[in-house]
Amino acid sequence: MASIPSFLSPTDTFVRRHVGPSDSDVAQMLASIGSRSLDALMEETVPGAIRLRRPFALGGERGEHELLADLKQIASANQVFRSFIGLGYYGTITPPVILRNILENPGWYTQYTPYQAEISQGRLEALLNWQTMVTDLTALPLSNASLLDEGTAAAEAMAMCHAATKGKRASFFVSERCLPQTIAVVQTRAEALGWDVIVGDHESFDFAKRPVFGALVQYPTADGEVLDYAPLAHKAHDSGALVVVATDLLALTVLRAPGEFGADIAVGSAQRFGVPMGYGGPHAAFLATQDTFKRDMPGRLIGVSKDSRGKPALRMALQTREQHIRREKATSNICTAQVLLAVMAGMYAVYHGPDGLRAIAQRVHASTALLAHGLGKLGYKLAHARYFDTLRVQLGEKRAETIVATARGKRVNLRWIDEHSVGISLDETVTASDLRALFEIFGGEAGAKLDLGELGKGLDSSLPLARTSTYLAHPVFHGYHAEHEMLRYIRKLEGRDLSLTAAMIPLGSCTMKLNATSEMIPVTWSEFGNLHPFAPVGQAAGYTRLFETLEHALREVTGFEGISLQPNAGSQGEYAGLLVIRAWHRHRGEPHRNVCLIPTSAHGTNPASAVMAGMRVVVVACDEHGNVDIADLRAKAAANSAHLAALMVTYPSTHGVFEESIREICAIVHEHGGQVYMDGANMNAQVGLCRPGDFGADVCHLNLHKTFCIPHGGGGPGMGPIGVRAHLAPFLPNHPLVKTGGERGAGAISAAPWGSASILVIPWVYIQLMGAAGLRRATEIAILNANYMAERLRPHYPILFTGTRGRVAHEFIIDLRPFERSAGVVAEDVAKRLMDYGFHSPTMSFPVAGTLMIEPTESEARAELDRLCDALISIRAEIAAIETGRADRVDNPLKGAPHTMDMVVADDWKRAYSREQAAFPAPWTRERKFWPFVGRVDNGYGDRNLVCTCLPIEAYAAAPSDAQAVLASSGT
Repeated sequence: MASIPSFLSPTDTFVRRHVGPSDSDVAQMLASIGSRSLDALMEETVPGAIRLRRPFALGGERGEHELLADLKQIASANQVFRSFIGLGYYGTITPPVILRNILENPGWYTQYTPYQAEISQGRLEALLNWQTMVTDLTALPLSNASLLDEGTAAAEAMAMCHAATKGKRASFFVSERCLPQTIAVVQTRAEALGWDVIVGDHESFDFAKRPVFGALVQYPTADGEVLDYAPLAHKAHDSGALVVVATDLLALTVLRAPGEFGADIAVGSAQRFGVPMGYGGPHAAFLATQDTFKRDMPGRLIGVSKDSRGKPALRMALQTREQHIRREKATSNICTAQVLLAVMAGMYAVYHGPDGLRAIAQRVHASTALLAHGLGKLGYKLAHARYFDTLRVQLGEKRAETIVATARGKRVNLRWIDEHSVGISLDETVTASDLRALFEIFGGEAGAKLDLGELGKGLDSSLPLARTSTYLAHPVFHGYHAEHEMLRYIRKLEGRDLSLTAAMIPLGSCTMKLNATSEMIPVTWSEFGNLHPFAPVGQAAGYTRLFETLEHALREVTGFEGISLQPNAGSQGEYAGLLVIRAWHRHRGEPHRNVCLIPTSAHGTNPASAVMAGMRVVVVACDEHGNVDIADLRAKAAANSAHLAALMVTYPSTHGVFEESIREICAIVHEHGGQVYMDGANMNAQVGLCRPGDFGADVCHLNLHKTFCIPHGGGGPGMGPIGVRAHLAPFLPNHPLVKTGGERGAGAISAAPWGSASILVIPWVYIQLMGAAGLRRATEIAILNANYMAERLRPHYPILFTGTRGRVAHEFIIDLRPFERSAGVVAEDVAKRLMDYGFHSPTMSFPVAGTLMIEPTESEARAELDRLCDALISIRAEIAAIETGRADRVDNPLKGAPHTMDMVVADDWKRAYSREQAAFPAPWTRERKFWPFVGRVDNGYGDRNLVCTCLPIEAYAAAPSDAQAVLASSGT
């Protein structure tokens, strides 16, 4: 290759943009912690026995402009045909005000899951709108705040049915007319749990003779027919079974709602509410149910409570039912889901309102009726007379392959159903030109001559099972139809939330690093966004190249031979990895291996995922240093040797330490016939320094929304691909409609073959921009930043765990437990007080109760690290004032935190400390003040008075005392 002069190298290289500290800052930080160089610090932190002693084979760093130009060329290889495939994925129009101000806005996409409710009221309100939208359209009283995709939602609903019926039965019925990918995901989930899935004709199935705990039907069916399921619901309920209806929100604006004909649970995807297809995702799925089943419901649930002054305040409700608390007793491993996409879909409903949504649905149905009428004129028959947006066209003597091929010749994709029938699904993007093209495809010259105006005269576009009930009556769905009003509403909610645009978010085990603009730009390119996931693979050559290069990079980073990109969340990665291990054992004739060893320090999703994969959890102790107790591991492995399937271990540990014995840990498990599953939550401390595949792990999932820069989106989307050793590669997840995964695949994990494919461009851009040296540099600085902060805070707070040489990894834990005795201060008080300083709290009480776990990441500059340290040191001084009696144990800034603007300006300020100390405790708060929107939220009140839909508008306008009465009267 010809050389070029050095001055022609790009000047917009990326590593210096991604990494916060400058070279001079790095030198000063190293000096302050007593380390002579970054290399020396790595030697002091990472065990030498596992160090990677060569650079990655990934090339050098790139310039942003140049790389985006290259990616545009790759994207252009995708052929975006007009898609009428349907099967749960549709063309949609994303309102530009939502596209620009939510999807492309870091004020929304860099938020974290709303654990700290007081600084999350904006997205909590947006999610409450979503829940209200879903409950209204399904006519069921309770909805969660999104799930991962429709297939996963159906599997979760199946698990709900089993739990709600007390596990007395082991069979679940699924109509053969459900979406094929949904059937596959449900079958995968059921097989691991030992449940029998009966796929068949729902009309002939005898519930009395074949007892099941639940039944799943599709409304409308996969091939478009609108059926009345009321008789089925009656029969199922008489037999003691619950009914799950997989449905379409747009259809429900004009069709009878599931809750009105007997459904116990409704699930589906909100993709067509303004979220691009994205070759499979990400999209927000929904699950709505009866109030009776609220404690069995998976995922987040947003509820209304009150703050310290009685003002309505939103929060995540009923958290004690989640996997973080229930661990192996949880019915789901779902952590966060698809918040950003749920916000978009909810805002789509806010923007259009009930009349707008109904008009869209009526246009789609009328277009479908016009198409049906024209096809009839051309001599074709329809399989079903009752439909909403999808036709199954009977071709007579013609073969489906011929019609499908003719359509592709005109850059149109139809669904092949069988040899003599095809499917056509229309959506809100359909135009007159589309209908003319379809008529020409089916009728040739005769079709081209059909006049749409003439066809439309006297057209019967009446709907079967037409909806008569109202929906979306709340004022929020009526007040923002003008773009100015919508824009201001979006901005108002954005301003109530603390995101990375305001300050660092130092959440341990969450890796809230930079989500660079160059990484985000391609996500909304039409070449990536408008491709149907079941389009012929040949039309997705750009995606294919992107997947191949990303998989190569992930293999190089992890040391594994096989990669699956299908899991669309970290929790799904855990589940997929364990299913791969399970399939491998069964293939070897050892199906009895079902014990999963899990350390006490593990994230709550680990035991929940193990149970979902059909395993029995055995807990392994940790020692006083936070490491896996080797003696206890040996004993537990030996005691369960004949049945040992796997160990789940996080590395570095959730205590923020590189355990020296990791090779020994892996060897013990292998000695007893098990496999090692490594949780990749802390991969940000490994990249470029060590590789899980090199030191004993057999499987590892990667949180691309942590280490590789996919933004958290306020609680999703994420991606959790898995890497596996060569012997496990044949068992990687597969898919019923697109060839992917291993030849003996463990089944479908997600509804789409490559999960949330469109956001895979983000890690691809990150890796390409950083290059091999840049990726290692990021890891080194992440570790330096953590050690720098730990040293600054050590004189003020105990640092709970360190490695054998006194170093922490990329995160560390400060111990607040002594202050409860000395000052009456608990971790929550410190977390809420940090809001007054303009910060989101670090991770609270995980993995150790009464502590804060801090992860600064490599993207934060030294000045920002110092600012957070200064805030924590200042708070320590406030605690000292309580300890010495200079401040009251009850009436003090920590117990009163957070302080809202209306508190500080109120006439009735009667606190023992000043307004200035409450609201402006540090110099930077005078330059740029982030105000919490509500005071401290009363969590117990919200659970005792559960309200999970939009409040009556008077509750927000009422005085605090009156608002409490409204809240109480709204409880369920």
